[in-house]
Amino acid sequence: MRVVIVTESFPPDVNGVAHCALQTARHLAARGHAPLVIAPAVAGPDADAPCPVVRVPSLPLPGYPQVRVALPSRRLAAALTAHRADVVHLASPFVLGVRGMGVAAKLGLPAVAVYQTDLAGYARTYMGAGENTAWRRIRTVHTAADRTLAPSSAAVRDLEEHGVPRVRLWPRGVDTVRFRPELRDESLRRELAPDGETIVGYVGRLAPEKCVELLSGVCALPGVKVVVVGDGPSGPALQNSLPGAVFLGRRTGDDLARIFASLDVFAHTGPYETFCQTVQEAMACGLPVVAPAAGGPLDLVDHARTGLLVPPHDADAVRDAVAALAADPARRAAYGRAARATVESRTWAAVGDQLLDHYTEVLRERTAVAA
Repeated sequence: MRVVIVTESFPPDVNGVAHCALQTARHLAARGHAPLVIAPAVAGPDADAPCPVVRVPSLPLPGYPQVRVALPSRRLAAALTAHRADVVHLASPFVLGVRGMGVAAKLGLPAVAVYQTDLAGYARTYMGAGENTAWRRIRTVHTAADRTLAPSSAAVRDLEEHGVPRVRLWPRGVDTVRFRPELRDESLRRELAPDGETIVGYVGRLAPEKCVELLSGVCALPGVKVVVVGDGPSGPALQNSLPGAVFLGRRTGDDLARIFASLDVFAHTGPYETFCQTVQEAMACGLPVVAPAAGGPLDLVDHARTGLLVPPHDADAVRDAVAALAADPARRAAYGRAARATVESRTWAAVGDQLLDHYTEVLRERTAVAA
């Protein structure tokens, strides 16, 4: 099968869209298919990829240079046509993906659109309004696709309630070999918490929609050390609002896995996650999770078995949940064991094969209509 993956982001970018697009390309190549990635150009050198990558001109998003937005270019249509695609895979279509959808329609190619970004939530966060406009754009883009794949039950419901047709559930995988409890590093723990504190970690973008400032109350808990991994526009402000926290910047790969495994509790604060891959990576490392009872974490965290779900935007609830786990090592250990067991079957190979089934069904439906 020849597949063109049109993605708004791709490594060396570090975010959920880029990571999922990379894992998709890897799985397609491993199964003997022929993927091609089309993505915005990046400022630095390209990362290693399992297939050809075509870069289209892009500009950094004002105020958030880590995000690049594709510019109009004939390169997309030329690359998509030359690859002789059977299926077009649109990863979180917003700018480049919308153009990819248009090219696919002109060529009569089936398109599978993967919903990954809560644009309506971002509109509320960054503009205080515009939620209805964002949903109109989401509905227009995804209605044009043969099938929309949503990563969580909450995302499926949101899309269907806003009139998006042909929605199916397609979750995300996790690398349970890279992310595992055995990587716990006592020397790193002494470096991060020299007084033997319980280490509570956040991993992700430092941006307004992630609400990392909700960890301020956790910073004040006695015997607790907060560790923040990631970068983004909110970084400087967070260093002021999270006194005593250790900021490690952006980490990736095995280094990130070692940090995850060396935590005692993982705390995620963002209420707009369509999935939340970092929660799944924390669970693979055997960590109990504190997360908002909204979006993707509702599918991932089994309350009072693998972690604790708290009301969104509630700093006191986050603090109290962390305090309860910090005071009870046995409970932390039990939740962590259950968390690891829960994700052991959620490999990228398993979800990649589910994706291939979606492609096959879409192609079969197109053939039936043509007949």
